[in-house]
Amino acid sequence: QVQVVESGGGLVQAGGSLRLSCVVRGTIFSLSTMGWYRQAPGKQRELVATITISRSETYADSVKGRFAISRDNAKNTGFLQMNSLKPDDTALYYCNIKNWRGAPKEYDYWGQGTQVTVSS
Repeated sequence: QVQVVESGGGLVQAGGSLRLSCVVRGTIFSLSTMGWYRQAPGKQRELVATITISRSETYADSVKGRFAISRDNAKNTGFLQMNSLKPDDTALYYCNIKNWRGAPKEYDYWGQGTQVTVSS
């Protein structure tokens, strides 16, 4: 059984910061790609950031320069540091654990989400 558990969400004023955590159990986190996604009410889930095994990072244009994704393989934990938050960042944030491209075994695990609400 694989568990993906997000935490760290909350209510923050515009311009503030939050740090989300993603704890992974039951799989080899260090050999997986981790991503953060978010979904606002009435909208489709969208990619926020990803980090590969080699720690190559990608970001959505809307969060570049404000968000930073990272991972601590020894603790099986990923993070999303969110700075200069805007009301448009309000959403339920999900952590995704996926196999690397070309891996012999494919998998795709999701957490339950953590709510981020940014007030203006």
